[in-house]
Amino acid sequence: MVDVIVIGAGAAGLMCALTAGKRGRKVLVLEHANKVGKKILMSGGGRCNFTNTVVDPDDFVSNNPHFCKSALSRYTPWDFIDLVENHEVSYHEKKLGQLFCDNKSSDILGILLRECAAAGVEIKTHCSISSVSKKEQFVIESTQGVFKADSFVVATGGLSIPTMGATGLGYQLAQQFDHEIVPTEAALVPFTLSKQQLAAFDGLAGVSAEIVVSCGNQSFREAMLFTHRGLSGPAMLQISTYWQPGEDIIINWLPELDVLAYLQNQQQERPNTELKTVLAEHLSKRLIQRLCEYDGVSVIDNKPLRQYAHQQIVELAGYLSSWSIMPAGTEGYRTAEVTKGGVATDFVSSKTFESQLVSGLYFIGEVLDVSGHLGGFNFQWAWASGVAAGQVA
Repeated sequence: MVDVIVIGAGAAGLMCALTAGKRGRKVLVLEHANKVGKKILMSGGGRCNFTNTVVDPDDFVSNNPHFCKSALSRYTPWDFIDLVENHEVSYHEKKLGQLFCDNKSSDILGILLRECAAAGVEIKTHCSISSVSKKEQFVIESTQGVFKADSFVVATGGLSIPTMGATGLGYQLAQQFDHEIVPTEAALVPFTLSKQQLAAFDGLAGVSAEIVVSCGNQSFREAMLFTHRGLSGPAMLQISTYWQPGEDIIINWLPELDVLAYLQNQQQERPNTELKTVLAEHLSKRLIQRLCEYDGVSVIDNKPLRQYAHQQIVELAGYLSSWSIMPAGTEGYRTAEVTKGGVATDFVSSKTFESQLVSGLYFIGEVLDVSGHLGGFNFQWAWASGVAAGQVA
């Protein structure tokens, strides 16, 4: 018998556990994997993009865009930065407010585990849950015995990267206690292309470009990367959250330029310079060649700029700034960084994260229908939701 049981020893679960433990609560964390914090350890290329200095509710996707506001306002990036600095973990800003460890991701996990130990939190790994029920207390049957608690916190994450141990347990438990699930999708995930499209871009794997990518009303300016399977890089991961099968994505290959004005200016100043030479000052020569050939479009042919009529320059500018492609799909949960959708927030308190249907039941982190953009936002959601629940559970 303990006061609080947390299932899931990831970012949100550990943050909740240490917060509750500091209040004098007896806390037990159950993790089915062989070790804790696996996604923390692999994040940010092994350096953990643990938060972002500029966090706004608009950086999150949910059926209820207001749900995330309370927790994010009460536990800010600077609160977590203070924790990092108190543990003398060195870090740096990479770009766009993204903060990474100078050394390795295990520095962040180490902070959480030291804080848990100081708060008397007990953590059990290799502990799979077979059933959860509630009478007076929650009763959790597991491979390591039967445990009881007054408060039960679901911090199981989503379906992303099943090789890290992701399962649908959190959704099953939510449904068991009459909570609805917003349909889940892989998000922050690379796109795949058809065989025909891959053939058109043959030889470009590893080529990158700084672009603006758009889908619907959403746009991101980031780097994109061609892969052997399709399109990746931060720009593609970001826009994947907003993409639906059958939709085009629109790419501006020269986002730093007013493309029409630039080409017209170059035509006047360098009339004898070939088009590909001018474009190669901004894009990979291999990429330019493939764009020339893609989908049979002949607007990009290689001749001196003076030989292009005004309308051809207009068409060329439109092609380069609004290039359209329909991905075949995404790589799915196998490589997705987060899961879009999850436990509906309709009957979950945005202040305490307690279920409004079952007293003592809490949902935090990625298991909820809240997913952040790339850049440390999902970790900040884990910290903020974990603290909010830990202060009351």
